[in-house]
Parts: sequence; C-alpha cells; structure tokens
Amino acid sequence: MLSVSSPTVGFLKDPLARRRLAREVNEFAATLVKSKPNRFGAFATLPLPDIQASLDEIGYALEVLHLDGVVMETNVHGIYLGDARLDPIFADLNRRRATLFLHPTSPPCLEAVGLGRPAPILEFPMDTARTVTDLIFAGTLARYPDIRMIIPHAGGALSAVAERIAAFSSLPFLNQRPAGGAAEVNRVLASLYYDLAGSASDAAIERLRRLTSTTHILFGSDFPFTPAAGIEANVESFRTLTGLTISEHEAIAKGNAIRLFPRFAISGGAERRS
Repeated sequence: MLSVSSPTVGFLKDPLARRRLAREVNEFAATLVKSKPNRFGAFATLPLPDIQASLDEIGYALEVLHLDGVVMETNVHGIYLGDARLDPIFADLNRRRATLFLHPTSPPCLEAVGLGRPAPILEFPMDTARTVTDLIFAGTLARYPDIRMIIPHAGGALSAVAERIAAFSSLPFLNQRPAGGAAEVNRVLASLYYDLAGSASDAAIERLRRLTSTTHILFGSDFPFTPAAGIEANVESFRTLTGLTISEHEAIAKGNAIRLFPRFAISGGAERRS
C-alpha cells in the first residue's frame, strides 16, 4: 500500500506548487495501481494546510482515481489533527467512510527536544501519540466514527500512555476533554487500526491487545525508508511470533487488511499477495 512519507508536499512554500505536486503524486500512484491492481494500492497525498484544495484532492483521488484512502502526517506545520481548522477534512472523510493512514513527522519543536538525534528514534512515536491524544481530547474521532484510521509502528508511544490519557480525560479543569471520559478514550483507541511496521514482536502484540483486538492489527513494512535488512528482520520476526493463534497470525498477515480493502479479495489479489 503506497503512500508519501514525511515531509509529504509540505516542504513547498507555494500553495500552488503543493497542489500541483500532490496531484502529480496521486496520478502517478493511480497509474501504478491500475497497471498492477492485484499488487498495489495507494493512499492519496493532500496539499495541506490548504483546506479547500485538500477537499478537492480527496474528491478527485477517491472518486476519479479510485485510490484506497488518504495519508496525513501527525502535524501540519505544527497544526495537530484535533485542531478545528482540520474539521472539514475529517467530516468529508467520515462522509465517505474513508480509510485514513497516519504517518508520523517531526514536531515543530524538534530542535529543542530532539537532542540532535534523528526524529524517527523518539519524536516519531511521540508525535503519533500526541496527535491521537489531540484527536481524542478534541472529540474528533468520536464525532467522525466512520473513518477507518490506521496508526503505524504499533501505535508509537500510545500503548505506553493509554492509561494515562484515560485517567486525565475526566479532569474538570481541562478546557478540552472527551465528553465520554475514560470510556470514550478506550473506545476510540480500540476502534483504530495499528500496523506492525518495524514493530513485529510478541511484546508489541501484547501491548496492542491492551488497546484493541487482533482484528485491528495489520502487517506493515515501512519500505523503502527502512533499509532492506530491517524489512527482512521485521518479516522474520512476524513469521516467528509465538503469542498468536494460527488464525490470528493469518488475519494480521492479510485477512484484516482485506476486510479494510475488499477489492484485493474480489480481484484475486489476496492470493497473489500472500
């Protein structure tokens, strides 16, 4: 499943250039998917932070190009996903019952907190937890429950802080908090999908079991940004997981993804991709 990673098209300062590059990327992806529909799918890139242009691109990508969903970064130039300015995007995705793939990016304060180390080490998993927490406290995912959202890297730091998020969710002095308190936090976390990019281990599976069911866990590769040796190691780790039944293992390998993207089963892609 193809998607454009950080920094997506946001490195371009000119809004028109962002729109043009997003369209070019999406049309390229659509051509590739069309040429090998049993092998590839793709998530559409959006020219954020331009809201109207992004809404236009969602319509074009899903209705004309027939891409499989949309990818968004954990923040858009410091705007986290629970921000009200992004509500039109979530409303449109919810109306379409679309799949949204989240990809981490650096927080705006990376220079202050990164300690000179690459952002993927700590800041990517932390920014994943930060933006999902923002979505929960803003009530976005409760208002738009028909979005199928995929969180990468076994949820990043989410599994480590999930109980803390729930515990703080009912504090009366917070200006913004989930209306349903801890129950809403747990319900939303359970509704999300989590991939195993760089995270195929028994420990990760057990952490995810505390958040959701194995029906919401998907295999992920992170290729090509993870070197080939890292991909091979993750695949081997997945093959040797011991904490899953055979049916759970097969579901994570392909069955859960096919339920999200049934066209692969219809086209026969499930057998070719196994």
